[in-house]
Amino acid sequence: MSIKTESRNALQELISLLQEIDQRWAGEEWNLHSAEDVVGAHRALMHLLDGGIGTMFESDPASPVMRRIVTPTRKFTGDNSDAIYFDAPVSADYQYLVRGNMHGAVYVSITLEEGTELGALGNKTAGILNDSQFDCDAEGNFAIYLGGPRRDNNWLALTPGTSRITTRHYFEEVVSASADPTKVPCFSIDVLNRETAPAVPDDQAVAAGIRRVAEFVRSRTLGMPPMAKTADKVPFLSIVPNEFPAPVPPGDMGLAAIDAAYSMAPYFLGPDEALLITGRWPDCRMANICLWTRFQQTYDYSNRQVSLNRAQTQLEPDGSFRMVLAHSDPGCPNWLDTEGRALGIVFWRFFLPESEIETPRAQVVKFEDINN
Repeated sequence: MSIKTESRNALQELISLLQEIDQRWAGEEWNLHSAEDVVGAHRALMHLLDGGIGTMFESDPASPVMRRIVTPTRKFTGDNSDAIYFDAPVSADYQYLVRGNMHGAVYVSITLEEGTELGALGNKTAGILNDSQFDCDAEGNFAIYLGGPRRDNNWLALTPGTSRITTRHYFEEVVSASADPTKVPCFSIDVLNRETAPAVPDDQAVAAGIRRVAEFVRSRTLGMPPMAKTADKVPFLSIVPNEFPAPVPPGDMGLAAIDAAYSMAPYFLGPDEALLITGRWPDCRMANICLWTRFQQTYDYSNRQVSLNRAQTQLEPDGSFRMVLAHSDPGCPNWLDTEGRALGIVFWRFFLPESEIETPRAQVVKFEDINN
């Protein structure tokens, strides 16, 4: 390595970071105590590295590209089986035109994030438009302006701290949308006031890209304390197993949908146990329940029933639901497959609720008693 470049320095920093993550985050400091836990951490790390390279390595607000954030094979930060997400870098130095289509979704939103310019996890929602707040044509096409002079509709302001746009398409269909290749929306983003073509990537630009990748991974691993240490800071999060907190809006916290209500809690089940979940879906635009690993990755929704939206839920005669979270098929409707995992996370989403949301109730029972 006789040739010295800043990109080489940045690459060595990334390698050192991965080693530190392996030694600390994939270990007892983050409450991992088994080989299975470590394997899960390494899988999550590879998904994060993939996400960082795919969305942050070449991330220039002067030449943005809308990229899909998570997929069935790239999962992190609480992905969703019923949603398709895209993002792109933006800056208050420019004006943009974003074109897209509803693509049959029941809810679409455009969100602006702060704090992501160096690759970090967004720390604040800076603005939002959902499909009830912007105009579409008869075919569902829309155009959203970002920055520049105020417009009466289909416009979001860009403030100096705004650094990223995130889009959300939510579906409620029998086949989970994220596993359906026909459900991927098309997006474009154009800079309206760029005077010259972006510079050809040089040593400094490549080094900066590598460092954005590193910060993307670091902020989602070493930068995120174990869930037990964050519960008092997140209003919709409980650390009590098998007991859901009341669903509440997330406020303007980064990467959250500001017009949704969330509820999140771990489940813990013995090999001969199951979790009975009862409640009612509220009147809202969209709602679902997803199972995550402790690393906030959805379970395998491409091959298993690990989430339920309202279209997938068989209701009781009185309109309520009864779900069964179990390690094997209980032979009744609304089975949520744990993949045999004793510990996981249950996450509820309710978009644009029109009425009070009934907190779902859960009860641990013996597997053999489920249908009694």
